[in-house]
Amino acid sequence: MPNVYYPEGMLLTTPENQEAVSSQAGLEKAMMQGKILESVALLCDASMNLTFKLGSMRARMEKNEVATTPDGMPPKDIAVISRVGKAVCFKVIGFEKSRNGDPVALLSRRAAQEEYIHATFSQLIPGDILPARVTHLEPFGAFVDIGCGVISLLSIDCISVSRISHPKDRFCPGQYIRTVVKSVDRNENRIFVSHKELLGTWEENASRFTPGQTVTGIVRSIEDYGIFVELSPNLAGLAELKESITVGQHVAVYIKSILPERMKIKLVLIDSFKGDSRAVMPIEYYIPESVTHMDLWQYSPDDCHKLVESVF
Repeated sequence: MPNVYYPEGMLLTTPENQEAVSSQAGLEKAMMQGKILESVALLCDASMNLTFKLGSMRARMEKNEVATTPDGMPPKDIAVISRVGKAVCFKVIGFEKSRNGDPVALLSRRAAQEEYIHATFSQLIPGDILPARVTHLEPFGAFVDIGCGVISLLSIDCISVSRISHPKDRFCPGQYIRTVVKSVDRNENRIFVSHKELLGTWEENASRFTPGQTVTGIVRSIEDYGIFVELSPNLAGLAELKESITVGQHVAVYIKSILPERMKIKLVLIDSFKGDSRAVMPIEYYIPESVTHMDLWQYSPDDCHKLVESVF
């Protein structure tokens, strides 16, 4: 069977992977079949080679096999060191004998990445939905592993409709999420992804609330004309200005009115609570996992004068 490409860590505990990495026979079979496997890197030596323990066998991944690079040069030392203690995907590319005669498996993450790039970049199109794992966060966006450690950028404006000041308001490193392909640069082998289209439309989110309710939210923005309170990652309402309120606070708000034609929710701020200034709202996806592609996403209601949509 052909390989299925996942973000690193998703194969680690599968029965097929555990069976393959538990013995030399399993590794030899995986090499013959070209299977992509995963294990945790235990050590990085002074020569920047990674060491693994696969069943009773030791395995080694040399520095130039740790990652594919656009210029074909060996990866930077930090890229190798940062793999220690983490799940690493690989293909078995051979075996050798150690000084005491024990077999050592030779592994290549680069080979797995090159296969992923060759197999998927020619087929992926905007609108394709991919699983991803958050690797690290910057003020301008989140970097995510979309398969075999291949990294894509999820810019901050594509994370959610509700405004956030930093990606860590929404994600944490190591978190598994879903993404949708925004664009594909086949010349540079780069994919850019989005996320907000999977978090529901305005109507889908607003249907969870009714006027007269008092609910909790997170203050995401304070403007001259009011306070934006996030009720869900793709829905925010506006409350009147109030002293001693800061961005990131949890608040209780009374829902005064819901206006689909204006895409507005009017709130009354009832109370505020001390808490983490980088509060994270739980993520709920509105697109079933069985759906693997979308051509159009319309956030705004049909009767709203303002059209907000994504066309893939």
